[in-house]
Amino acid sequence: MLLNAKQIAHATGATVVVEPLGSREIANGLVWDSRQVEEGNVYVALPGERVDGHDFVDAALRAGAALVLVMQSVSNQTCALARELGAGILEVPNTTTAITDLATYWRTKLTGTVIGLTGSSGKTTTKNLVRDVLSAQYSVVATKANQNNELGVPKTLLNADASTDYVVVEMGMRGLNQIRPLCAFVKPDMGLIVNVGESHIELLGGRDNIARAKGELFEALPDRRGVAFVNGSDDYAHFVCENASLGAREVRMVRFGLDVAPEDDAPAVWAEEVRLDDQGRPCFVLCAQGFDQLNRGAGRAQVNLNLRGLHNVSNATAAAAVGLQCGMMLDTIAAALAAAEPESGRQEVVKARAGYLIVNDAYNANPESMRASLLTFSAMDIRGRHIAVLGDMGELGDYAKNCHEGIGALIPSLNVDYLICIGELSAFIAQGALNAGMSEDKIMQAENVADVLGTLDLMLEPNDAVLVKASHFMGLFRVVEGLIR
Repeated sequence: MLLNAKQIAHATGATVVVEPLGSREIANGLVWDSRQVEEGNVYVALPGERVDGHDFVDAALRAGAALVLVMQSVSNQTCALARELGAGILEVPNTTTAITDLATYWRTKLTGTVIGLTGSSGKTTTKNLVRDVLSAQYSVVATKANQNNELGVPKTLLNADASTDYVVVEMGMRGLNQIRPLCAFVKPDMGLIVNVGESHIELLGGRDNIARAKGELFEALPDRRGVAFVNGSDDYAHFVCENASLGAREVRMVRFGLDVAPEDDAPAVWAEEVRLDDQGRPCFVLCAQGFDQLNRGAGRAQVNLNLRGLHNVSNATAAAAVGLQCGMMLDTIAAALAAAEPESGRQEVVKARAGYLIVNDAYNANPESMRASLLTFSAMDIRGRHIAVLGDMGELGDYAKNCHEGIGALIPSLNVDYLICIGELSAFIAQGALNAGMSEDKIMQAENVADVLGTLDLMLEPNDAVLVKASHFMGLFRVVEGLIR
């Protein structure tokens, strides 16, 4: 983002309190954390229940902010400081809304292609794979980490500039009519729905509504020139496409998935000869048809992923489909997929000093990702024992008991030697495992993180492996930190 004070004032309906001078007339980025301010940034003072960004305006100015957006009067001292530093202060009706207003204005200046992405599970990993694939050939800006809400989405657009070829925007939602307002200013040219699962089912009441909420992304695609990347392996794919009227609007559909059977000459990407190595990393042949740059309309390439889990094969085919639609060659895409690395907290494997392996998947969890993580963990070829530390999964409402019991029922069929559960709902995981035949002496219930670490301290041997998985609110990253120490 490169905007001057007049453009920002026009976009946000701001009143100029202090006019910026000299080099600070042009702002080059946006932050709302004063600790992250870099020279030339716009600092947005956001109100909060515990912390009010207006309390840190002076700190932002001293850190080099070119402009400050506020929604309440600032002191004479703060105005004097801004004038001394040559910075500007703009007062807007609402600083949160101002971020969206800026992104809406900036979207009109972008000439690159904008790709919207959502899904119940795996959307951040898939977004990273799309970013890594496209970056092998193009200039790309993508959502950082999982900043996929009403603040992170506009910030992603504002991180792009006129030279950006592709902007990859991850969009999260917890209910109906949440993706739609994001799309109103993102204006995606392409859309990718990773899958439709059970995440947030408490708030939506069933998978039909989850599919409708995810499908708001496809509804926003432009008629005749939009592109929808459809998971052909997902049982709600047809529902989503029909609900968004893709066929009637002549939106191009590109299918991807682990076991997508090619149809006629329609564009599709799928995987064959899939296997997992001894660390649970997939190796497969990436197959594609229906793209102009492929020799005789079809192609094949070997891919060995650094990411773990069978589910990441589907995520990789999604990223490959995007790359092919954007004109890339299959060999280039395969090399980019092979070079991709997992994010911290997402099936990250760490070797502790004591010799055992830690599979850190503690960032988040829902039933789909929990099953995928357990299957991957079970497939890992280690000399010692497989020990699973599992915690609660959130936002499942009336479905919580059955979902947790279902996870437990899966465990006896897997290569899992011990199960440690933490959290109120995880008791149903333990019960499900017990009912499905796991020995009672192999199942433990912990009260807190200290109990988990104490139990593992007595159990773990150098060749063992520990999986740590739960929803983020459980804070099981503390288990991982304790094991590493």
